[in-house]
Amino acid sequence: MDSPNPLVGFSEALADVVQQASSSVVAVLGRHPFPASGIHWQSDIVLTAQHTLEREEEIPVRLAGGQTPTARLVGRDPGTDLAVLKLESSHAPSPLPVADLNSLRVGSLAIALARLGEKGISASLGVVGSLLEGWPTRRGPRFERVIRPDIRLYPGFSGGPLLDPLGNWIGMNTARLGRRVDFTLPADVIQRVASQLLEKGRISRGYLGVGMQSVGLPEALRQSLQLSATSGVILISLETGGPAEQAGLLIGDVLVALDGVTVTDTYEVLALLGPERIGQTVQVQLIRAGTLLEVSLTVGERPWSEA
Repeated sequence: MDSPNPLVGFSEALADVVQQASSSVVAVLGRHPFPASGIHWQSDIVLTAQHTLEREEEIPVRLAGGQTPTARLVGRDPGTDLAVLKLESSHAPSPLPVADLNSLRVGSLAIALARLGEKGISASLGVVGSLLEGWPTRRGPRFERVIRPDIRLYPGFSGGPLLDPLGNWIGMNTARLGRRVDFTLPADVIQRVASQLLEKGRISRGYLGVGMQSVGLPEALRQSLQLSATSGVILISLETGGPAEQAGLLIGDVLVALDGVTVTDTYEVLALLGPERIGQTVQVQLIRAGTLLEVSLTVGERPWSEA
């Protein structure tokens, strides 16, 4: 008797993984006519991509069992593109086991899941295309790690999970990290941010009240000021009454260090403005008119409209 075709066994195993995990994948109907997906994280909590929501109340959510309860927005974080929704009634989910992200490798098989309204579960198979360390965002600090899946993510897949071949949860898929490509935010980051949103409704971040961009430092200036970095961060605008203006910073100042930590681009500045910095006085080292100065600045809290 011939041995079973191993490809058939592999195919059936993947289908079993999709079926088992599908009970935790929901459809979020918060942006007509484009549905999104979500992850049924806790009995009355759904996680999804915040860019897919156009309203904050009475958001229809289609569960795996066909029920369509409404949900309200508890909190959202544009920096991670995460929104936390609270269902009007509790429904027992099948929690997704979290993958060991330290063992994740480029080339590992991965499965993206989505629930597209009444069409049921959808899946897309591919591999982990790259693991990006220290990935920057426009409005917050760098992520420790971002996964770029080499998978076709069709419309409606944003907010859904990425799984490993055993059905373990790698992260949440999104197409909105400031670039027109697909990414997966790791499950540990998603859970950490979701817990903070449940507690406070927002993610607190430090705030200077400036517009800034990276700028190169001329070699002669670097030598005269004994600076090793080849670039700094120039201030191109100041918010009236903001922390930077109150500290006496000026448009055209070039930041080169924050509390002794060298900064060479805007993302490095943002990375140093975590919630623990709010209300703290930091020492800003800057170049003004060819002279190196040090200014004390009290970090503010970023307004919610810009968070």
